[in-house]
Amino acid sequence: MIRKLSILDRSRTREGHPAPQALRDTVELARTAEELGYHRFWVSEHHSVPGVAGSAPTVLAAAVAGATHRIRVGTGGVMLPNHQPLVVAEQFGVLESLFPGRIDMGLGRSVGFTGGIRRALGRDTGDADRFEEQLTELLGWLDGTQRAHPEVHAHPAEGLRIPAYVLATGEGAGIAARAGLPLVVGDLRARGRVSEIVEAYRKEFRPSARAVEPYVVVSGTVAVAATEEEARRILVPEAWALAHSRTRGSFPPLRPAQEIEALEMTPKERELYEGALAGHVHGTEDRVAAELSEVADRTGADELLVTTSTYDRTALLDSYARLARIAGLRDPAVGSPGIG
Repeated sequence: MIRKLSILDRSRTREGHPAPQALRDTVELARTAEELGYHRFWVSEHHSVPGVAGSAPTVLAAAVAGATHRIRVGTGGVMLPNHQPLVVAEQFGVLESLFPGRIDMGLGRSVGFTGGIRRALGRDTGDADRFEEQLTELLGWLDGTQRAHPEVHAHPAEGLRIPAYVLATGEGAGIAARAGLPLVVGDLRARGRVSEIVEAYRKEFRPSARAVEPYVVVSGTVAVAATEEEARRILVPEAWALAHSRTRGSFPPLRPAQEIEALEMTPKERELYEGALAGHVHGTEDRVAAELSEVADRTGADELLVTTSTYDRTALLDSYARLARIAGLRDPAVGSPGIG
């Protein structure tokens, strides 16, 4: 069993609950995560996605940090190709200055997923190829080693120790290894592929001032309930949203599971829906404990980052409480050793 557990919340909107409520739900979930003993709580960056309210992760992270006291807070992640590294450094410098010792800088290499979004951001698909260069610049702004812009400094970030993490698959894992940074990799439906990426990362890892040895965070959906059927129903809203997006071109707010289960689906929708349900870690506490032990054995992961979204907030909170019990999370006031 992976003993260090964290949460990434994407601020998914729900039918009948507008985007502002999704952001408030994220902050409230962070409070609960802290009470349950989770190690860190991260928020994400998505632009012009109808079903996702989280578009400004550093702003939302500030709200989360302000509403909590001990849990680490960060981004999963800031999509670096969308931004100037100097601005990202400044934003995290402000966060770390206000909430010292609690801020994580999770960084990804994605750009907007449609041409219209990329144009609005002033980016194109080729910007993702500059991620490694941007990452080096960003780290240079933090430690004061950047030389591309003489006499320019990232205040108040310069000199602050802000842990950086690379969200990656494939080539991105190599970037994390070369930079000597922790790796965040998912998802758990493709555990064989995740294991291959982790193995390659560990082989290529170069020790750095930020991490002397590899550190692996595996991410994925986990749903725990009193019965297998209840756990499966937690997965239903997100699975349908994914099927809907792939057949109709829009990513909708989450709907109640009972409404989705009563839908008449086309054969293609049914195929995508069932596919989106398959492979996630879900079930009773005993079954989930066994599955996560298998994940730990295959990947040697140091940490699990849970990414579950659903319509029923009561069921979601219960799932997180059950997962904390499985892992035996200790009193969060005690703190955790190792990487921040």
